[in-house]
Amino acid sequence: MALPMFRYVMKRREARWCLYRSLYNSSHGFNEAEIKKKLAQYSGGSVLLRKGEDGIAELCMNNPSRKNAITGTMMLELEERISDLESWSEGKALVLYGAEDTFCSGADLSAVNAMSSPKDGLMMCMFMQKTLTRLQRLPIISVALVQGKAIGGGAEMSTACDFRLMTEGSEIQFVHKHMGIIPGWGGASRLIQLVGSRQALKLLSGALRIHPEYAISIGLADDILSSTADRALEEAQTWIRPYTKGPANVIRAIKSLVVSGREHFLEDALRKEKDIFGTLWGGPVHLQALSKVFKPN
Repeated sequence: MALPMFRYVMKRREARWCLYRSLYNSSHGFNEAEIKKKLAQYSGGSVLLRKGEDGIAELCMNNPSRKNAITGTMMLELEERISDLESWSEGKALVLYGAEDTFCSGADLSAVNAMSSPKDGLMMCMFMQKTLTRLQRLPIISVALVQGKAIGGGAEMSTACDFRLMTEGSEIQFVHKHMGIIPGWGGASRLIQLVGSRQALKLLSGALRIHPEYAISIGLADDILSSTADRALEEAQTWIRPYTKGPANVIRAIKSLVVSGREHFLEDALRKEKDIFGTLWGGPVHLQALSKVFKPN
């Protein structure tokens, strides 16, 4: 490709990345400043980012006392860490995992219970859809390391990565039905892309526990790691390393190319997921489910 044409293509891709960041705006009823202010009220845990000199980063959901449930401040930190990764020109890959051998148990119930109104639920839905869509569209290759449980929002987060690795005894479960809702962070739209509509319908309507072997058989997981818990992160890095060989700009160009090819109509699907989510959040079944499981501190 001639140099002027290459520059033109890359500028077009950069423009697309900017558009991707505006999945929702005020025309969709989204007020980013308002939802950030509300999320900041629900603190706890952290999201830790470490960039390796080899171009492989580690992103850790760190809230082990609550099985790495995502608090409001963690949602804000996750967005900040993704912004950092978007501008990391030397980056090639990312391993997403949870602290102390547990991936993520979904949204922290303290925040969920406090934001149970339909308006707040939709605002959080749009914020997390934007954040996880940016994770999915990072110009680096991402892999979710699923240890322990990836439940609810944690299951949704795992689908935002390019690959999923599971350790022995781990499981992924879309438990949203039991809470009287559906996935709202984009997990349903991504799950359908990954496993097809028939399998997705089984997993969502049955709230099935997806063990490693089953995940492999339906195409949700890419490999089962054999390492002990304390070596799983190292094994995940070893697993992803063959796909990062070569200059960073080439790896990033390949990832951008794949993103462009796979995401036709994705934004329409995400917005439809948001609309259906909004009909259930804060409804009688959802509030009844919350009253059963939420235990104030």
